[in-house]
Order: sequence, then C-alpha cells, then structure tokens
Amino acid sequence: MVASPAGAQKTINDPPVRAEPASGATALPTPKLIVAISVDQFSADLFSEYRNRFSGGMGRLMQGAVFPQGFQSHGATETCPGHSTILTGSHPSRTGIIANNWYDLTLARADKRVYCAEDPRVAGTSSASGKYAPSVQYLKVPTLGDRMKAANPAARVYAVAGKDRAAIMMGGHTSDANLWLSAQGFTSYRGTALPAVVERANPAIRAALATPRTGMILPDDCTGQDRAVPLANGASVGAGRFVRKADDLRAFLASPEGDGATLAMAAAIRADRKLGEGSATDLLIVGLSATDYVGHAYGTEGAEMCIQMHALDQQLGQFFTQLDASGIPYVVMLTADHGGHDLPERNRDNAMPTAARVDDALSPVALGKQLAARLHLPNSDASPLLMGDGSFGDFYLSRSLTPRQKTAALAELRRIVMAHPQVEAMITASELRATPLSTQSPERWTARERLRASFDPSRSGDFLLVLKPRVTPIPEANVGYVATHGSVWDYDRRVPMLFWRKGMTGFEQPNPVRTVDILPTLAALINLPLARAEIDGRCLDLIAGPGNSCSAGAADQGPQ
Repeated sequence: MVASPAGAQKTINDPPVRAEPASGATALPTPKLIVAISVDQFSADLFSEYRNRFSGGMGRLMQGAVFPQGFQSHGATETCPGHSTILTGSHPSRTGIIANNWYDLTLARADKRVYCAEDPRVAGTSSASGKYAPSVQYLKVPTLGDRMKAANPAARVYAVAGKDRAAIMMGGHTSDANLWLSAQGFTSYRGTALPAVVERANPAIRAALATPRTGMILPDDCTGQDRAVPLANGASVGAGRFVRKADDLRAFLASPEGDGATLAMAAAIRADRKLGEGSATDLLIVGLSATDYVGHAYGTEGAEMCIQMHALDQQLGQFFTQLDASGIPYVVMLTADHGGHDLPERNRDNAMPTAARVDDALSPVALGKQLAARLHLPNSDASPLLMGDGSFGDFYLSRSLTPRQKTAALAELRRIVMAHPQVEAMITASELRATPLSTQSPERWTARERLRASFDPSRSGDFLLVLKPRVTPIPEANVGYVATHGSVWDYDRRVPMLFWRKGMTGFEQPNPVRTVDILPTLAALINLPLARAEIDGRCLDLIAGPGNSCSAGAADQGPQ
C-alpha cells in the first residue's frame, strides 16, 4: 500500500486513530484551512450501515455537525454533476454540468458526445477515455476556491482526487492546481507543469502500482458479507480481497490503495505549501474515488465494500492526525457526489425480487431503429436518428428532422417507451422548461422537479427517460462494471454531510439538507460575502443551541 499521510506503511488492520472529544465552545477562531472532502458514491445508506463501526476519521467527523440526510437534489446523480454542486452552491441547472457525458450536435468534430471535463475544441481529441483534453470550461459558475481567491488573492486552493472530474469540478477555474491519479502518478491539464512536491511523490506511486497486491485481510465484522454472488457471465463478486496484478491501474483505483495515494498526496501538498499557515484562509480539496470504483466493480454490499469502508475510516484518521500536528485551526466538510445501489443479482437474493437489469431495447440504438422503422425516417451508424449515453437520462434527436418530424418522433417515442414495463416516465425538454425549480424540501420533489434541477436548455436532450426504481441501467454485468447510479431515486440522491472542527459542540440534524448548502455554510465561517441570487443553497448553522454561524439569519431561509 502507498505510504500513509503520516509517512508510515499502514494497512487497514492497524489500530484506528481515536477521535478527540469536542468541547462545548461556541466562539471559535476563523479557520485558516478548509478541508473539503468528497467520497465518491458514499451514499446515506452506506453511512447508515457502517456508522456504528467507524472509530477513526469518520468517527471523529461524527462528533461534529452530522446531517445524515443530505441531498444531491437533482435527477442526474452522476459523478460530474454531483461534484459540480458541492463547492458552487448551485444545482446542475446553474452549473451547466448536466451529466458525465452529453451530446453537442453543433460540434465540428465527428464525435458529438461531450465529456463534462473536456475541451472539445482541442484538435485531434474525442470524448473517449484517455483521448480528451481535460478542461474546466464547461463549468459555468465559480467555486468556493474561485470566490476565496477573488476576495483575497493570497488564498491558496489545491484539489487532489482520484478522478479528473472530481478535482476539476470542485477545484474550479482559478485553483493553484487540480490534480488527479493516472498511471504516471498524479497529473493535471495538458501542458501544465506539476508542483515540485507532486513530481517528488509520483515515483513512489508508480512503484506502488508496479508492485502486485496480495489479498487484504477481512475485518472480523465483514464476515457476514463475505459471500460470492454469481453473475451471468460466469464471474462472481462479493468475496474479493483486492488482489491486484502489477500495473493494473483500474484495480489500484478500485481499492483502498487509490484513496491512500490521494490522501498521502493531499497531506504532502498541505505540508509543502504550508496551507493554513499564511495570511489568508486556504482551501484543500480531496476527492476520494475508491468507494465509487468499488461500488461499480463489486457492488455496495459485499466483502469488498466492507473492507473499503474500514480502510476509509482509518486512512481519514491518519490524515487528520497529520493535520492536527500542524497546529493550524482547520475545518473539515465531508460529503458525496451521489449515492448508489447494489447490483440486482444480490438485491434479488436479499429480499428485493423486483431488482433487474435494463432491457437493451431501451438503448438509444435500439430505440432509434424502432422509431425509424415506424416513421420511415433515415437512420444510420454515421448519422443516427437518436443519440444518448445510455438507456436513461438525456436523449437527442437528429438535427436533420423538421419541426413537424420532431413533434411526430417525440409522440411516437412516448408511445414506445411508456409501453415498456421498466419505464417510469418520459419528460421532454419543453416540459422541463415549463417546470419551475422547486422550493420545497428535496425529499418532496417529483421526478420532473428533480430533472428540472439538472436541466440546461443549451445542453440537455430533447427528452429524458426515467427508469423505474431498482432497474440498473447496465444490460449485462461485465468484469469491473456490475452496478451503477444516476437515477432520480433517493438511493442515488441521499448522501451524508458532515462538518467538524476542533472545539465545536456536535449535534445531529436528521431533517433533509442539500449539497448546495455547503458553499454558503463554509463561506460564513470565513466571512466570505455571497450574493444569494447567485446560488441555490442556504447557510446551515453549525452552532448547537444559541448562536448562529451564519450571517444575518441566512440559516432560517431555504426549502420548506
């Protein structure tokens, strides 16, 4: 395993670092460092399932302000949209990040699909993995770091993540560095020089990746989840130990090793750049991606996820211990970009017989062929009638259709998809344009209101497809990809939101809050002014009892 932030070789079986008890003080100094952590696919369900086992870093955070029902309120519950909400205070309808991928039919290049964190104007690139030019250009709004730097140019902002989209969407436009893991170690935008501390650390990461990984020890309380679940392709998941061959980057990322490397790099940057020791408050952003990779590769309820949750708790504990040693006053926020759902094969075994994989007849290719046959419209691989990134979410009709043909196509598509037993709803762009953004508490939003919060008229599809609950939008399980997220349903929307700083009095607030509330909450702690009209969130009061960490009663405003 990569060296822990404390510098020693640690494994998930080492004794946990115990959390320091918090006092009842309410008047605390302005933090000199904000540490914003996103644990990719860390659903409220996972938090609930494991919270009584946490005794390290997660155990410490649970002594602060605990919001177990945080909501990624929108309907497109994917990595990029979720990360775009965390430090902007805005829904994807305002950030412009409507999905991980969408289609721009006006692009000059042949590949009309757009990756959320690319610049398609770069010659010779495409949206395919490893072939795009990473960029922040599609993010329409400033992040917390952008606002901090605008208010005080002395503020430093660094984002370190397992995925580029996590670092880019949380780091923003003006960060000192947005960094993510690759086969070469941590990297950044094309042509960008890496900080010296990154160049020094990358050889250790490459050496760790080049070293085969033997199986990790199963914690005692994970034995009940140690059961192989067979898949239709002959493979199985549920009883793995993260055995890895040399130079297998995907397996490195889909294990505690990925988070260990990310936290080690974040700690090294904090120490090297002396974040929190200057004249201004600094921001350190950490995107922990392993939980998401594990969820996709193995599901959320097997031995693999249990090992990952134990490792996450202990690795965070080691990271916080090193922050403590710096002596700086810091505040931590931890949340997730979206939730997640287990693979249907195990759900069916565990009392959920309706769990299923999506019918491939709902794919854009299959629907396009059926529509073309019914309406006698042109359709080919080179010029498809219908485009989309999967069997749910945004679908785009060919721009060659006349307005009359487009109207007829939408009506016929509605007849086709609404007759399918796996489809909950088809909602058109015109219907979403006419839907106001809800001001109610997020658990009360309709499916249309959830999708409205993800809708950008310049980027969204001609219609969106909503699958019924517990329909996994993967037709067949493949090695490394057996479960996913992205639906409008609450198992994909609900995430924990945790805030901790030394000396605060902890409390739990079980009522729904939203990830768009994080930006104004953190901004209030450092007296960073905000124009409320520019964001969708509200400030959350982090002082238990009398007193208010928000300014001018902002904590009292928000959804009902």
